[in-house]
Amino acid sequence: MQILRTPEAQFANLFEYGFAPHYLDISGPDGAAMRMHYLDEGPKDGEPILCLHGQPSWSYLYRNMIPHLTAAGYRVLAPDLIGFGRSDKPAAMEDYSYSGHVSWLNDWLSKLDVTGLTLVCQDWGGLIGLRVAADQIGRFKRIVVANTGLPSTAMISDEMSAFLGQMYPMVPVPDAAMVREQFQSGGPGAFLYWVKYASESPSFSVRDVFGLLSGVTDPRILDGYVAPFPDDSFIAGARKFPALVPLLPQHKDERLANDRAWAVLEGFKGRTLIAFSDADPVTKGGDAIFKARIPGADCVTIKNGGHFLQEDQPAAFSEAIIAFMRQG
Repeated sequence: MQILRTPEAQFANLFEYGFAPHYLDISGPDGAAMRMHYLDEGPKDGEPILCLHGQPSWSYLYRNMIPHLTAAGYRVLAPDLIGFGRSDKPAAMEDYSYSGHVSWLNDWLSKLDVTGLTLVCQDWGGLIGLRVAADQIGRFKRIVVANTGLPSTAMISDEMSAFLGQMYPMVPVPDAAMVREQFQSGGPGAFLYWVKYASESPSFSVRDVFGLLSGVTDPRILDGYVAPFPDDSFIAGARKFPALVPLLPQHKDERLANDRAWAVLEGFKGRTLIAFSDADPVTKGGDAIFKARIPGADCVTIKNGGHFLQEDQPAAFSEAIIAFMRQG
């Protein structure tokens, strides 16, 4: 496995990101050693909050939430998933798997050895983080799910998976504009366009993804998001993520693993907050699944927030988390 490391110069003087880096060496299922970066902000004796990002973001996503959370007395841990941010990046798309990401994050959390956690997870931070929470449930006191999902066999039957598998080869390789049109149409194959764009389009661009899924136009912020990827050799992890969502027939083992995670989450003795935004074209309606399967959960809608609600509404999302945690 070839492992790349983004030069530190890429992270110098990033807009609104003045946090000190921290690193742990972790190993995945293949035993390869890698360096994983994380932020550790706020009082060390404060209740810890674990903030997980998705695709194609990194801990930069939480830069405007961290001051709100630390000012309230909490310790914020925000790792960069392998392939993202300041963490090491396997160079080939084949190096990434759903279970591999779960293994990498499990190893990092075990070595950090923190308990009493409140998990805050969005996008792939949920698909991975909820699996890790289920694996190490004793470390968690609360869970906050936001604009994410945990696809299971109850959500994606074998028949539906087969249908999507038959549809996928017929999807043209799109550009970002075509993906936007598909999400706006709400068609059943929209996500397949997203998968094919990320994994196959020669025009795939992290900058364009934020244009597709957010209202971010400030070039300083966009420069922050693309900083970890000085050239296309570094973006294999970002390209691979959509294709790892366990929709297709070959993903059934991951859906079964998610079934096992759901069983743990449904029996979780701590508290859960469902905090989806009101304008996310990717996970729209996904909150209903969490509400049905965790009926005792608290619920809040983050208004005027898109897919990256941490970017669109950092204060409102932070205040919802703080209010939830203060309730016990």
